Order: sequence, then C-alpha cells, then structure tokens
Amino acid sequence: MLLAQISDPHVTAKGRKLYDRIDTIGHLRRAVQHLNDLAPRPDFTLITGDLVDEGSPPEYAMLRELVSGLAMAHALMPGNHDERGNLRRAFADHAYMPKDGEFLQYTIEDLPLRIIALDTLVPGQAGGRLCLARLEWLAARLQEQPARPTLIAMHHPPFDTGIEGMDEIKCANGAALGAIVARHPQVERIVCGHVHRPIFARWHGTVVTTAPATAHQVALDFRSGRPVASIMEPPACHLHRWQADTGLVTHVSYIGDHGPATDY
Repeated sequence: MLLAQISDPHVTAKGRKLYDRIDTIGHLRRAVQHLNDLAPRPDFTLITGDLVDEGSPPEYAMLRELVSGLAMAHALMPGNHDERGNLRRAFADHAYMPKDGEFLQYTIEDLPLRIIALDTLVPGQAGGRLCLARLEWLAARLQEQPARPTLIAMHHPPFDTGIEGMDEIKCANGAALGAIVARHPQVERIVCGHVHRPIFARWHGTVVTTAPATAHQVALDFRSGRPVASIMEPPACHLHRWQADTGLVTHVSYIGDHGPATDY
C-alpha cells in the first residue's frame, strides 16, 4: 500500500494569496496533480492539518474544490489554523468525519495499515495539546486491535525538533502520549505536520515524522532566539510505503517540474 501525506496547505479564499505573496491555492492544485500523476498512484492521501489559513467558510469551499480533484480516497484532519465547525460542515458528506462531539478524531479501517487521526487543536492557540479525553480515546482505539499495524496521524509533533520557535508550539503534553504509545508496539509510525519540514525521530519505541508543506517551508535555523521564518524551498509531500514483511518506508517526493529522470 502507498499512503501519501500532504500537509499545511494553508489554503486562502479564492483570489487571495497568503501574506499577499504565496499562492497556496496554486501550490495545492499542483500537489494534487503531482499525486494523481505518480506511478503507481497512491492508494490513499492523508492531509495533516492547517488545511486553510483562517478557518473561514470561503477558504474551506476553496479547499473542497481543490481536493475534489484527487483521484484517490482521502481524509482531512485539523491543525491550529483550522476551525472545527466550519471544517465539519464543509466536509459533512465525508464518511470518516465525526458527525458530532467536540473533537475531529477518527479511524480509517479499510486499508492494510490502520490509521488513527488525532485532533491536537486548541482553539486560539498556535500550540497543540491532547487533553485527557483525547488521550483516553486513543488508548481505547489502540486496545481494540492490539495486533494490527497502526499509523497515528496528528498535526503538532510531540517532540523537540531543534527549531526553537516551532518547539514552543509543539504538542505540549507529548510525554502523556508517549506513555500510551510505548505500551502499544503495533504503532508503526506517528506522522505529523505543522513544522513545514521533513524531520524524522525515534520516540517511545516508534518513529515520528513531520511532513514538508505543499507551499512554503519553515527555514532551518537552530540558533536560539531567532524568529520563525518561511522560505520557498521546494514544496514536497511524504509517501509512506507499507509492506507487511518490511514495515513502513517513507520517501520525500518533491512537487514541481525538476526535469526528466535519466538513466545512469
């Protein structure tokens, strides 16, 4: 199975650019075409938060128009720039989307690799958190199928990346999540967004990754006291290739025209 992950598209309302200069709509349109053109084509696409920039209905209408072009099944989950009610209403016909309740958490059960999507959103805050209710929900889902290989998806990473400004707004109570994950060896991977960079870490007995963004990236800067800055490094996505005998292998797939591949 090939699982695509795109993240942090920050879609604006039609006719607008992010910060008046970044065409996030065009970038996501190209990301959709990139996934559709892959051979083999991904079996499923997961979009891991900051779907839009301000959480408004016009932005979600634009997002819906764009992701409807995906040639494979897909699922969306919230990030700190999202608004749960508007997201739920815009995608009310998506069967995986919870119809009620405070949080937008769900499982995808019909793939070879089980997916559990967590909601780390704290309204009005850039950082994330998993409250007791969300942690208990996760523990219950993992206990349901302890022998089934599982991928956990969440927007905010639960570990420090070394980029100070982003670490200040990570998932604040990652240790509580880690204690649950450590008890469940079926967790093959935790995949995140939020940092706009591809990062990999071993964490509580599993591997955690963050995906690059479909438009602007966060500048790589380990110096203390530096503000978070954006940089127009190439947009990219993650391709998670699952095989039962080898587990999960992740590739970074760059979006855009980089010339044809040539044989060595």
